[in-house]
Amino acid sequence: MGWANLRRDVCLRLASASAAAIVMLVSAPSRAVESTCFGTLSNGRLQNGVKLPLNGPNFSSYSPFASELGRTYVHSKVLEVIVAAYTALEKSAPGRMFVYGETGRASGGHIRPHRQHQNGLSVDFFVPVRDRTGRSVPLPTSAANRFGYDIEFDKDGRFEDYTIDFESLAEHLYQLQAAAKTRRVGIALVILDPPYLPKLFATARGSFLVQNMKFLKRAAWVRHDEHYHVNFAVNCMPIEDYHARTSTTTPATVSATPRSTPAPNFSSRRKSAERASVKSG
Repeated sequence: MGWANLRRDVCLRLASASAAAIVMLVSAPSRAVESTCFGTLSNGRLQNGVKLPLNGPNFSSYSPFASELGRTYVHSKVLEVIVAAYTALEKSAPGRMFVYGETGRASGGHIRPHRQHQNGLSVDFFVPVRDRTGRSVPLPTSAANRFGYDIEFDKDGRFEDYTIDFESLAEHLYQLQAAAKTRRVGIALVILDPPYLPKLFATARGSFLVQNMKFLKRAAWVRHDEHYHVNFAVNCMPIEDYHARTSTTTPATVSATPRSTPAPNFSSRRKSAERASVKSG
């Protein structure tokens, strides 16, 4: 009996230790090392980039396929801010659905067709919308509409059966700002189609946004109607440091979009008229 009890006790201890190890693995952050950004938004690279989670209780990626292609990597601090904001939105905006778009590659650098998104600090978020019944739903994004980037909202924020939910958009920006401040991350700029700014500033969070966030007041090189672009601010090393590091080591492999897979087309029929000298998006 004594030996049987001892064996049972050992098995229970091993099972308990295994369960604890699994819990630690599941609850541990998705990154082992903090990311390092180099250069600028439009001339930069990223080291130890982390991929945004594919989905959560109230958010999803614009495309699981694009995520697999490596187009949704960010700086580790940016990931913390984004996930924390979505978590806060579960309480402050229950039942609202959000979709994030393009971010960047694991090692940064140019990602067609964006001018920025090169050092892990630029993120596109698709506008939250309501359907004809007033229900909050994800904006439909697929290859048929260039993964959402070919959707065109009118001056009132309407597209087919969908209407931009400016209250939810404002709440998301508020929670991003709150999460960023807590983590000592800045938000350098938000780009949304300028005609929509009065609607955004008329929301419950509007006065806070006006006082605490910087918005591009003129048209960017493409119209930002179906998505809003957010540039985060993290201290980055000079781009020369990245080149110095990689000149003595083998560069990390970066997954590239196959030629047969179209990237979002920002030069479509309605985008070309919006071009300006502002290098953003």
